[in-house]
Amino acid sequence: MDNIVSTIIYILILFSTALYYCLSKNKERTNKGRAKLPPGSMGWPYIGETLQLYSQDPNVFFAQKQKRYGDMFKTKILGCPCIMLASPEASRFVLVTHSHLFKPTYPRSKETMIGPWALFFHEGNYHTHLKKLVHNSLSPEALRKLVPDIEAIIISCMQTWESGLITNTFHEMKKLSFEVGILAIFGHLEIKYKNALKENYSIVDKGYNSFPTNLPGTAYHKSLLARERLNQIIREIISERKQKKLLDKDLLGYLLNFKDERGQTLTEDQIADNIIGVLFAAQDTTASVLTWILKYLHDNQKLLEAVKIEQRAVWTLNQEGEQPLTWAQTRNMPLTHKVILESLRMASIISFTFREAVTDVEYDGFLIPKGWKVMPLFRNIHHNPDHFVDPKSFDPARFEVAPKPNTFMPFGSGAHACPGNDLAKLEMLILIHHVVTKYRWELVGSKGGKVQYSPFPVPLNGLPAKFYKEPTTNQ
Repeated sequence: MDNIVSTIIYILILFSTALYYCLSKNKERTNKGRAKLPPGSMGWPYIGETLQLYSQDPNVFFAQKQKRYGDMFKTKILGCPCIMLASPEASRFVLVTHSHLFKPTYPRSKETMIGPWALFFHEGNYHTHLKKLVHNSLSPEALRKLVPDIEAIIISCMQTWESGLITNTFHEMKKLSFEVGILAIFGHLEIKYKNALKENYSIVDKGYNSFPTNLPGTAYHKSLLARERLNQIIREIISERKQKKLLDKDLLGYLLNFKDERGQTLTEDQIADNIIGVLFAAQDTTASVLTWILKYLHDNQKLLEAVKIEQRAVWTLNQEGEQPLTWAQTRNMPLTHKVILESLRMASIISFTFREAVTDVEYDGFLIPKGWKVMPLFRNIHHNPDHFVDPKSFDPARFEVAPKPNTFMPFGSGAHACPGNDLAKLEMLILIHHVVTKYRWELVGSKGGKVQYSPFPVPLNGLPAKFYKEPTTNQ
């Protein structure tokens, strides 16, 4: 029986390989006379180079490809033919100057989990309207008012770190970022709603990167059920706000009050999908950067002391921490701001983004066929020595001069760049202020700089650490 099964599998492999070869040759004849595809390898039939990508550090995979084939190369990942772009000019072409030729694209399972109406799945007027609403809710005027509340959240979270070993700093930062996200979306939300959102979102979070098998008992199935519950919770919040006729200037308020040029309002499903989308965008990415900042500062003690001097000056002005931080103070932390920029470059949390060619496109003498995925590789650009001298060294001083155009894109670029980047930076500034003026910390078993992906890069095991409260007399 085993021999029969092995023979069948062997025949299927031969057949699929032959079919793939024939289709490739046919496509070559069809494309004759047009620009050629970029160099590269498409790997095995269907699976392509998926195994090579996911069996090693993805940055090593992309760097090896770039070294062999150049800044534009082809591959196949998860059954999708892809064109990888590792130059600033190509990224600008796809994301900015010719963005109309490339649409945002995500795996269907992830779109289902977040919600099909989330703004980053769309283009055109709908996307423009939604992005403007998010921008308005996170404008400098809005963020100015949020400073005391974000500071209170951070202080409250940090107080729990004094009890001993933090086994996973990244998870602690996720809790913090989730609280800030809830604040930006709902303002001061009732605790019953906040707990319900937190409980169900954590289930969705676990299923988001699981294999999309919708069978009872699987993480994906559980997360779909939790996603339905999130919709219901948000509907209850909306209903209560409408009954009370509240006119809050948080994101929910902007979404509820929106009307387009034809007088159309947003449906509750559209509102819910965009709220979940913002929560998704606000949590893991910001938490990952916050975790890396703590590691980079710990590993650069001389730099840490310089940041402490800058932050202690603010602390002293605020009557040794008795007065809250102000918006103006967060705008005047030059060294700390450069530390954040360098952390964003080094960590490159968003390593790449997905687009799909809506028509055949020719770039730099090569063909990008309609329907192929196109992936600007931000990390490769951020770590290219042609753009950043000694790119593997953590050096905030490099940001004393603005980077060359399109070489620094930690929040993406173009119409689909992250609209919450100012909120994320504000959160980082406030956290750094309090952690360096009130605590010292030691890393536990985090030497060697090893990285894990979940799916965003974080230090190994989420950076276990011990935090110690600094005596006030030592400040």
